[in-house]
Amino acid sequence: MIDLRSDTVTLPSDEMRRAAADAEVGDDVYRMDPTVNELEARAAEIVGKEAALFVPSGTMGNQIAARVHTEHGQEALVEAESHVVRWELGGFADHSGLQVRTLDGGPRGIPSPEQVREGYVEESLHRPGTGLLSLENTHNYRGGIAISPENLAATAEAGRELGIPVHLDGARLFNAALAHDVDVTAFTDSVDTVMFCLSKGLGAPVGSLLAGDEAFIEEARRVRKLMGGGMRQVGMIAGPGLVALENRDHLAEDHTNAKRLADGLAEIDGLTVQEPETNILMVDTEGTGMNASEFRDLIEEVDVYGVPRDGTVLRFTTNWNVDADDIDAAVERIDDVLASR
Repeated sequence: MIDLRSDTVTLPSDEMRRAAADAEVGDDVYRMDPTVNELEARAAEIVGKEAALFVPSGTMGNQIAARVHTEHGQEALVEAESHVVRWELGGFADHSGLQVRTLDGGPRGIPSPEQVREGYVEESLHRPGTGLLSLENTHNYRGGIAISPENLAATAEAGRELGIPVHLDGARLFNAALAHDVDVTAFTDSVDTVMFCLSKGLGAPVGSLLAGDEAFIEEARRVRKLMGGGMRQVGMIAGPGLVALENRDHLAEDHTNAKRLADGLAEIDGLTVQEPETNILMVDTEGTGMNASEFRDLIEEVDVYGVPRDGTVLRFTTNWNVDADDIDAAVERIDDVLASR
């Protein structure tokens, strides 16, 4: 089985399993788990923030950020195809009572500073006002697009000039940093808070980090408890997270494999391939006469797995469990199964 559905399908390495087994633990609700304390301190240091909070999922991290930054009834400015709109079950409205004002970020998935200024609503007797600007990098739905530090900073600055806190959904932020050959702080310096995942390209079995200043993280800890995220001997999953933080260089292999996959699939009649910028590859199957779901079903017959998106677009994501030989085998199998139709 060549599983290219997501970088969340990876299995923990032997080193991660040892880290889980050997982790020094305590009750994290009482802040007595030394392993998670170390993970949070290390994460904050890496992204250049004062403090960080370990959360079970990236979605929870984004939802906590929205709750802490805003007041009920305010508006959040978000990109129209962002993860917080498409894949988080309306959480901004459900958890934080927010109205969402969407901005079209175009093919790059980043609203312009002008769009932020135009979308801003000043609080008045009749209007709740804008309480948050939420950005995403890399942009999942747009195909792992790595927004540049300059573009992200310009948009974030527009929000901050208006007095709006800026949150960055950086689930795959280290992929963006690699794509632009910069330190991750080139992105995080321009935003108030950032969430990034350990359980995607970095290969941990579970967990994400939410980072910001100390006052924000103190309030975020209370909101995490409210959402059921207070955890006990959490060092057993924080230990693999510490290992994952040292896996950042491995992302280069995923990027190389995505490019290898793109080059191979581009040679197959009927497939149109979007050039990957990170580890996500979008393939249009229209030329095969199949929609994405039909194409998914076909390639699963030869044990290659991807995820259908809208219409004729299918997503492949390279990951820790797939090497160059697997990529070559996937291309060969897809070519063969299409030729035999």
